[in-house]
Amino acid sequence: MIAPARGRARRTLTAVLPPLVLVVVGLVVWQWAVTSTGVRPQVLPSPLRVLEQGWRNRELIWTHTVPTLQVTAIGFACSLALSWALAIAVDFSRWLRRALTPLLVASQTIPIIVIAPLLIIWFGFGLLPKVVVIALVTFFPIAIGLIEGFAATDRKATDLLRSMGASRWQRFRYVRLPGALPSFFTALRIGITYAVTGAVFAEYAGAKEGLGIFMSLQKNSFRTDLVLAAVVVTALLSIGLFGLTHLVERLVIPWHVKRRRG
Repeated sequence: MIAPARGRARRTLTAVLPPLVLVVVGLVVWQWAVTSTGVRPQVLPSPLRVLEQGWRNRELIWTHTVPTLQVTAIGFACSLALSWALAIAVDFSRWLRRALTPLLVASQTIPIIVIAPLLIIWFGFGLLPKVVVIALVTFFPIAIGLIEGFAATDRKATDLLRSMGASRWQRFRYVRLPGALPSFFTALRIGITYAVTGAVFAEYAGAKEGLGIFMSLQKNSFRTDLVLAAVVVTALLSIGLFGLTHLVERLVIPWHVKRRRG
């Protein structure tokens, strides 16, 4: 028990230490540059000032963080439901695969920065436009990951079940679905990193509360330190949700995680 625990700790340290060192070096250089040049905090505050002001205004920031988390959860849940429904439909119909896959790719050419303000005009400042923006941002990687995951499953296992008289649904349930889960979790990690950013952008375009509107208000007040504090919170939320996908993956497909780690 001790040896495997030490091995996991060593792997975790190996993965975390290099980026952590780079972040610390970057913060030190940033602090030195601001201190030595005497640049105004309204232009570029030091990391220590960002930390100090963020902590001092932590209750206000948290008040705006909660709505962002809520809309992220709702929007991402809608995106997951739509992605699964579409991917399963495409897997059961070759015609749908030929018809919808090019449209999914083409949809990524539409700039969200243009769509978001229009959604605010059409649907107001409520929940719906923000949910739509998050779904648009995260839907594509998840749907494509599932579609490709279903298509890449073991054909021999599918043929074996077919020869044993298994129905299409049984083949999907016992072979194609488990085989697609690794691709799904890879796509899930990509999508979840976009979700918080999409929520903040939607709030920035128009909202009554949330980190996006908080950043907009602080920018207009020349409080660059609080804008950067909110950026740090946004990054931490994305990192936390990214890490959560690894935990869920370990619970859902532990065999794949063990095989990947070798």
